[in-house]
Amino acid sequence: MTTKTQHYHPLHIALHWLMALMIPTLFGVGLWMTGLDYYSSWYKTAPDLHKSFGILLALLLLFRLVAIRLFGKPAALGTGVQQKAAALAHALMYVLLVAIMLSGYLISTADNRGIPVFGLFEVPGFGEFFPDQADIAGTAHLYLAWTLIALVVLHAGAALKHHFIDKDNTLTRMLGRRNAAASSIDNPEI
Repeated sequence: MTTKTQHYHPLHIALHWLMALMIPTLFGVGLWMTGLDYYSSWYKTAPDLHKSFGILLALLLLFRLVAIRLFGKPAALGTGVQQKAAALAHALMYVLLVAIMLSGYLISTADNRGIPVFGLFEVPGFGEFFPDQADIAGTAHLYLAWTLIALVVLHAGAALKHHFIDKDNTLTRMLGRRNAAASSIDNPEI
């Protein structure tokens, strides 16, 4: 059940910024670790950490989707076209995240091994579902991640445009600030 609201719930805000920190970090670490050679001290550690944080990101994504369902979220600000573009961009980011996580799982478990998560538990592996699974999933993982990062940059740019050019409440809502002047502009009923 969603509710109509003008502000994000504090849980939304916390999850948004935690994921905003994790996504580019996982992307950067993922690119860096593909260049490691067998003799690097990070050769085993970096992929294990990347996978563990990837599983953590999957859990955060799940919590975020549940939080949206429980607490609702404010409508996007701007023109009708901007609102539709924002909805499409958000949906695409969620789909890309799930596809990246799925492809990462397929890479990691193609050899029938599970994914240890920070040494606390293991996500089971079910082996290879199709020939050359690790290579195909690896290529998909890379291109999906680049696509997500491009969309994240566009998303951040749109938020900055709303803040500095449109001077609306889009960014301040996600910062947890309740700007009365911006709120009255965004919602004339206030």
